[in-house]
Amino acid sequence: MPARGQHRRARTPRRPITRTRTLAITGTSAAALALPFLTATTASAAPSYTSSTSLSSSTSSTTTYYANNLDGWIRESLDIMAQNGIPGTYDGIYRNIIRESSGNPYAINNWDSNAAAGTPSKGLLQVIDPTFAAYHVAGTAYDPYDPIANITAACNYAAARYGSIDNVYGAY
Repeated sequence: MPARGQHRRARTPRRPITRTRTLAITGTSAAALALPFLTATTASAAPSYTSSTSLSSSTSSTTTYYANNLDGWIRESLDIMAQNGIPGTYDGIYRNIIRESSGNPYAINNWDSNAAAGTPSKGLLQVIDPTFAAYHVAGTAYDPYDPIANITAACNYAAARYGSIDNVYGAY
């Protein structure tokens, strides 16, 4: 404890280093070997993992596993967006999520004009239910609080309205 009149210097937390790791496993027991690596994390932001399995020379499959955090949700959404021709970048999505919900997938706005009209904004990118329904992307959960569904629907809406989520710098 510092002496009277002295103040303890506040420690500035260091930002964790996020690394993307690709895991390539071949052989018939690839799935069994990949499981221990799926729980690995790097600081607070776990990377996504890719497991390639070759069972024979003519059969192969690739499965991507995503971390259950903001980084993983954005990366999974970007993959779904790429499959559906929806433009957007990690940085554009991240910037808008931090502004809209601070990364809380259960965020809800109960005070603005949408809420007053009975349709509060919900989720990571604060989407109202009618917009979520109109821009929902097949293959994602039909739940505005689901992080992947919320990000993907919001990016689909932003693409239709503004060209891309990357072009959104304020509430939309």
